[in-house]
Amino acid sequence: MDLKSKRVLVTPTTYGKCDPRLRSDLEQRVGEVVYSPVGRPLTSGELAPLLADCDGYIAGLDEIDRAALEGAARLKVIARYGAGVDNVDLGVAVERGIVVTNTPGANAASVAELAVGLILALARDLPAVAAETRSGEWPRRVGATLEGKIVGLIGLGAIGKGVARRLAGFDCAILAYDLAPDEAFAAQHGVRLAPRDDVVAAADFLSLHVPLRPETAGFVNADFLAKMKPGAFLINTARGELIEEQALIDALADGRLRGAALDAFCQEPPPKGHRLLSLPNVIATPHFGAHTDGAMNAMGWGALHDCLAVLEGTPPAHRVV
Repeated sequence: MDLKSKRVLVTPTTYGKCDPRLRSDLEQRVGEVVYSPVGRPLTSGELAPLLADCDGYIAGLDEIDRAALEGAARLKVIARYGAGVDNVDLGVAVERGIVVTNTPGANAASVAELAVGLILALARDLPAVAAETRSGEWPRRVGATLEGKIVGLIGLGAIGKGVARRLAGFDCAILAYDLAPDEAFAAQHGVRLAPRDDVVAAADFLSLHVPLRPETAGFVNADFLAKMKPGAFLINTARGELIEEQALIDALADGRLRGAALDAFCQEPPPKGHRLLSLPNVIATPHFGAHTDGAMNAMGWGALHDCLAVLEGTPPAHRVV
């Protein structure tokens, strides 16, 4: 199939930032490439007119719902730049014969590294200590070691496994819960598998590594948080919608949890004055777990290859529907 007749929309804000060949190769292969006019995920209303005359779509975290796709008569493929497809209405894609692909595992190492970094930052209250030292103070806070502690992982997929491997040298115990656990991996890496409630109750540091699905939306609620060990830390580098934010605010404000590190929020960016951003025991980062050279390049090339494969009429490497 002649790719020179094809028009491709590219919306990820970091596409090609670390490897300009991602843009130049795509521009050489197809007839026209259209880039997002804004530096953030697009709303459905912003996306719809851009998709109207496109054959392919390399997609970021845009709102890809029925309204966005209704006028996209030529669209053949949505190639997600990342693993998650919770922002894509897969039912509408199937109805319209649009292939959806993703890049599983492309950002796993980078997100796992961030999760470990956030665990260490919480343990030693690094942001506050650094800020106070810079301002002329000489704080003497008592931190927490990882040695001898229990790190709990809710989800033992590619990212959860990456966290477990990276924590191997810290002399901590690792407990994990997963719906379909990889028992061979757990045995090889000294990870003890346990029911979810047991992991939640035992962990000194509890890290979330599950996808956003109807059954996981808001599952970190008041009941969940009440089961956590008093004084424990919560880390979320997955999706903000996994957590009922008001319940977390309450648990942090009353001291039941010692702290939380959040790379994702229900609304992104969170509104000014958001209570979580004002709590001193919260470390907040801007959903940038995948914003590394390695992850961006892997996601970019994976999405590019699958987008062009579908447009050429060949099977993509990672088809979702």
